[in-house]
Amino acid sequence: MSWQPCDDPKEVVPDDPKFGDATSVDLIAEVIVPRARDLGGFEVRRALPAAGRQMVGPFIFFDQMGPSEFLLGEGIDVRPHPHIGLATLTYLFDGEIMHRDSLGTEQAIRPGELNLMSAGRGIVHSERTGEMERQRQSRLFGIQTWAALPESHEETGPSFAHYKAGDLPRIEGEGKTVRLVLGDMFGQSSPASFPHPSFYAEAVLAPGAVLPLESDYEERAVYVASGQIDIAGDTYDSGRLLVFNPGDRISILANSNTRLVVLGGEPMDGPRHIWWNFVSSSKDRIAAAKEDWRQGRFDTVPGDGKEFIPLPE
Repeated sequence: MSWQPCDDPKEVVPDDPKFGDATSVDLIAEVIVPRARDLGGFEVRRALPAAGRQMVGPFIFFDQMGPSEFLLGEGIDVRPHPHIGLATLTYLFDGEIMHRDSLGTEQAIRPGELNLMSAGRGIVHSERTGEMERQRQSRLFGIQTWAALPESHEETGPSFAHYKAGDLPRIEGEGKTVRLVLGDMFGQSSPASFPHPSFYAEAVLAPGAVLPLESDYEERAVYVASGQIDIAGDTYDSGRLLVFNPGDRISILANSNTRLVVLGGEPMDGPRHIWWNFVSSSKDRIAAAKEDWRQGRFDTVPGDGKEFIPLPE
């Protein structure tokens, strides 16, 4: 996904009553409320990066896409655009997106599946509603995260992998269903590979169900995609990214039918510079990527090369 301009909005709620609760303060480092942008009838809410919080583990961008409804013939059209130094993880709750990239990949993603694209030294991709999907009224709801690559992998070759819903471990019981998208949780391991210790999962909880979040990783967060949760006696509604302090086991209670994304990992090997769709440990590398896109030196997307998103000025 490309968002232009990239001003990375964030709102913290320091005067919320839950910040006066000692237990809540001990468990939760930040509550981030993303602001919405309407990208032509398609709403995106960005939670990361945020003022004072660039990453959670390797995750440096966190976007909620939708929920949106499209009439017959409508859909999203994110034109070809470049990336360097990051991996995109696209995961849908509802709808379908057609991914195309400069490697020649053409892959539809549907609910419960994972598209994992590693940009490395450079890749170009587009994200559109497919022609078949446009022939009916449709919906779109999902999450796209960008994970910064460690310095050792920033200049590797680009790659793409798709995982069907049946490929990803599914843990069920006690009123909850967890699909493990990346990393290790609940004794299971995802087949998706990322070169930095990290985890990512979707959890669907019935009212009264409890999701434990162990302290296996130093940096952890939960995003309430829908519903409401209770942590240490305080409630949090949908559209909240809760970033936890390290070291404590967290118990997340669902107050209603709830959908969560839990994610995190070990701290990244240093801060990252971010400009538009480029992430790097080097400002000079981002400057070079800008010029490469301006001069047309990135590869093009087969079958989708007639238009592109220009470099922001």
